[in-house]
Amino acid sequence: MSEERYVPPRVWQHLAPSRGAFANINRPVAGPTHERELPVGRHPLQLYSLATPNGVKVTILLEELLALGVSGAEYDAWLIRIGEGEQFSSGFVEVNPNSKIPALLDRSEQSPIRVFESGSILLYLAEKFGHFLPTDRAARTETLNWLFWQMGAAPYLGGGFGHFYAYAPEKFQYAIDRFSMEAKRQLDVLDRRLAECRYLAGDGYSIADIAVWPWYGELVRGNLYSAGEFLSVHEYTHVQRWAEEVAQRPAVQRGRRVNRTWGDPAEQCPERHAAADLDRP
Repeated sequence: MSEERYVPPRVWQHLAPSRGAFANINRPVAGPTHERELPVGRHPLQLYSLATPNGVKVTILLEELLALGVSGAEYDAWLIRIGEGEQFSSGFVEVNPNSKIPALLDRSEQSPIRVFESGSILLYLAEKFGHFLPTDRAARTETLNWLFWQMGAAPYLGGGFGHFYAYAPEKFQYAIDRFSMEAKRQLDVLDRRLAECRYLAGDGYSIADIAVWPWYGELVRGNLYSAGEFLSVHEYTHVQRWAEEVAQRPAVQRGRRVNRTWGDPAEQCPERHAAADLDRP
């Protein structure tokens, strides 16, 4: 007997809970579900996040800035447990009405500035502190090209390929084939670019690399979705070269640990409130 075919209704309604990983945090409406203020530390920058690929982008940039001696980039990192719905607290929604990590509150200004969406946070911090974003118009534009490429491309990798390959309660060939094809096309885009230059925007390491590496760099290093063999990531030799070079940066290694609660305990730093938390010299 053939499987019953799903026919969409004329009007979709949320009649049954979602299934699969993260189903308990999926809902069709926005806004807070409960009242709770966010904690505030002593540093000018307050980061509310989790060490997902999007969250890691921001902690890597902050650690890179601190490695350069930018004291104003000192920050408090507060863990947001998205599996428990902490991103739906009233305090978090005030900082990010979209209820997604990461979210940043800059209290160094006369009136605190909220910054949400990982790409926006990277651009904000790079402009505020004057690092990892070239001032030359052509180089700046190339950096932003790749930054916004990542913002547009990653949902296909995470919400598309990652969801149907790793998290969906059932495996659907059509969905996996569709998003595997796109994931490999994106890896090929990166591989061709990195065959031409050391980093994505040229010779200099920038927020473009910081944005792309936690997704595609970790994918080819075997640290995302356990999909390296499935996607034949060994074929993308230039992405492999770049991914390993970025991974060796001490600030990247520190940034990966912040707001991390899984894996090797030595790789975890659930919350960070002082430089000593990460043994930074």
